[in-house]
Amino acid sequence: MSLAERAEAKPSVGRTPGERGYRRGEPGYRDITLALFAAGMATFVAMYAAQAVLPDLTSDFSVGPATAALAVSATTGFVAFAIIPGSALSERFGRVRVMAIAALASALLGCLVPLAPSMEVLIVLRALQGIALAGVPATAMAYLAEEVDSEHLGGAMGKYIAGNTIGGLSGRLLASLVLDHASWRIALEVVAFAALAFTGLFLWRAPKSRFFRPSPVGFRSTTGNLLGHLGNARLVALYLTAFLLMGGFVAVYNMLGFRLLAEPFGLPKSIAGLVFMLYLAGTVSSAWAGQLADRLGRKQVMVAGEVLTLGGLLLTLPGSLPFVIVGVALFTAGFFAAHSVASSWVGAIATEHRAEASALYLFSYYAGSSVLGACSGLFFTSAGWNGVVTYVGVLCAAAIALAALMPLLRRRRATP
Repeated sequence: MSLAERAEAKPSVGRTPGERGYRRGEPGYRDITLALFAAGMATFVAMYAAQAVLPDLTSDFSVGPATAALAVSATTGFVAFAIIPGSALSERFGRVRVMAIAALASALLGCLVPLAPSMEVLIVLRALQGIALAGVPATAMAYLAEEVDSEHLGGAMGKYIAGNTIGGLSGRLLASLVLDHASWRIALEVVAFAALAFTGLFLWRAPKSRFFRPSPVGFRSTTGNLLGHLGNARLVALYLTAFLLMGGFVAVYNMLGFRLLAEPFGLPKSIAGLVFMLYLAGTVSSAWAGQLADRLGRKQVMVAGEVLTLGGLLLTLPGSLPFVIVGVALFTAGFFAAHSVASSWVGAIATEHRAEASALYLFSYYAGSSVLGACSGLFFTSAGWNGVVTYVGVLCAAAIALAALMPLLRRRRATP
């Protein structure tokens, strides 16, 4: 990590000069990383399992790919909508309490989603689930930034993101494997019970907050904190990066199942669902990138991840299954590496009101998933996979260009 980046990583305002957060190798560090890993699993098992059943929704409810994709976008869109209120509540009532209630409510709502009698009802239930889910990502980043020593924050954040990737993989894969033997309703019910189990693991292992200090919650104070973060050009650049990269990532995975089920591949549903195993590339890259950024610097690792994302995307263009598999693996690894670094960078820059800073990042992240991800169906319908690659390629290129501006923003701030 550069000297400038170390200067950004100041202790949380809840710590006295003699206090420090959990460090790698300590029991508390293992507990908090395991708990947040479980929280990430519970959240993303529930959030993205619907991607695996999108083709089934189109046939069962007689809707197009763009409408079916709303089963994902409704959840992520309302996560974005509820992120900032969730972070404000965590400032008043505590990080662990808000995450516990959010994860439990989401898992219970997930049990109701498979009972939806129509596409409209399913979308409403998924939207409510998104509101409940928001409390976990809105709070987790601030919780880690407060409780983990700044020099070990990148690695801890990487493990949390790894839980996100395995959660996303598990939800999609569980649903896909069940589809060859039962309906999409049974598949989503299995996923809901898995999310409930991981919620229990989080409740068991999450350490109490040591450095959290409750603060009054009000519209004026919350708005002031948000505007303060939006006045920081480096944070705004990271928020835009999250919007672009997450939008492109969800766009690819929304339409990937449709492509693999159609010609020239024509894969069975369970085999096509195995492509979600490629999420493991993101599990490895997110944990690795977080630790590497602690040593080499965040900007270098983030840009490398974004370039890898774009390169992997382009590899999926040929109608060859090996090319698609390798390309999606690289695309996934690059995305999660960049996301891991960007998310920890937010916690390092924002040394006060970190929950709101994290909330703005995640608002941008899930807004990109909802808005840009939903558009993927339109590009796929009009121009097939080439249209999706062109669309996402533009988003990746814009994110790379934005990362190139980060040193300029740093110098501009340093100038009196």
